[in-house]
Formats: sequence, structure tokens, C-alpha cells
Amino acid sequence: MGQTVECFYTLSSPWMYLGGPQLQDIVKRHGATLLLRPYDFRLVIKHTGGIPLRSRPEPRQDYHALELDRWSRHLGLPLRLKPKHYPPTDQRPAGRMVMAAQARGMDAMSLSHALLRALWLEERDIADPRVRVAIAEEEGLPGEALHREEESPSVMAEWDRNNLEAVHRGVFGAPTYFCDDLWLWGQDRLFFLDQHLAGKQVQSGPSKTIGKIRAS
Repeated sequence: MGQTVECFYTLSSPWMYLGGPQLQDIVKRHGATLLLRPYDFRLVIKHTGGIPLRSRPEPRQDYHALELDRWSRHLGLPLRLKPKHYPPTDQRPAGRMVMAAQARGMDAMSLSHALLRALWLEERDIADPRVRVAIAEEEGLPGEALHREEESPSVMAEWDRNNLEAVHRGVFGAPTYFCDDLWLWGQDRLFFLDQHLAGKQVQSGPSKTIGKIRAS
């Protein structure tokens, strides 16, 4: 059985939009299982120290836009640097729609990428349930059913688990990947995930050290 790659992210992350196709390709080539774990960014960063983009100093916002444009061109994935509906008024239901699709064994990654593309390229408001339903149906999925399940007890329980796990593991930005002892933040580090799944030695990072510090 292949390894499992867990991806903690939000349905407003431009980096998940840019890195999604590469992530899917890496997982597929190595026969790994991808587990998407959307989480509540504002809730988690209260504990882990992330900073919302709009709260950062202007030079950091400017550099963020520069990096987005650079990576967009490099990867051949167009996006708008200032999309009309970013940040969404609430990206959490979109994340839970993806989780509902995943729970049904559907192509949750394609739905996730479609929602992110709608936000970052197509100027669509993914906070609007009618828009989410339409996007899901465009992907050949039962949009209305998935929308109803966004607030189902099983999805909400998993949503809470994702948030607790994100805090416990020190997630401070999206996307963050875990595979065995490997801990990576950012789509620009997917090369290391590829190496890890290929059986090459990759420095796992400070996660074990952090765990020891927290336990002491």
C-alpha cells in the first residue's frame, strides 16, 4: 500500500491553486494516497502565529504579489493578482464541500482546484452556495447534495479534527504537507515530497524537535 500525503490548506490559498496540479501528479506517480484537510485559517493562526495577507506590511504584500506572478508564469497557471472576491467572505463552506466529496470517494482534488480556479482566475464568489453548487456540477459532481453535506454532523466533526490537528502539528500557512516524518510548507517545496516518496533521504525538519520541546 502506498504512503499517505496529508495536505492542510484553505480554499482561499493561491499557493494551493498553483501547486495543486503538481501535488496531484506527484501523488499519482508514486501511488500515494492524498488526504485533503481543509482548515479554518483564522482559528488556527491564533495558536500557530500565521499572519493574514491583508494584515502584513505593504512591502510584504508587494513581494507576495511578485511571487504569485513569478510562479504563475513559471507553472503556466494564470491567475489574477487582485481577484474580485479575495478574500472570500467565508471560505470555510467551500472547504467542507471538498471534504464531503472526499468522504464520498469522489475526485475531491479536482473539485478543490476548480473552486480555487474560480476564485483566483474566474472572478467567481465561492462564498456563494449557488456558485459552489454550479462549480461542483461543472466537475460532474452532485453539487446540491455536496452543499447539503457541508454542515452535516460527520463533515463538521472532521472539520473540527482538522483544526485541532493543524494546531497540534504547528500548521501556520497553506498549503502544509505531511508524509511520515516529512513536514513541508509551501508549493515551492513539493520537490522534497517527490524525493521522499521516491525513497530518497530528505531531512524531515524540526517537527520531532518541536514535539520534544512542547512535551518538556
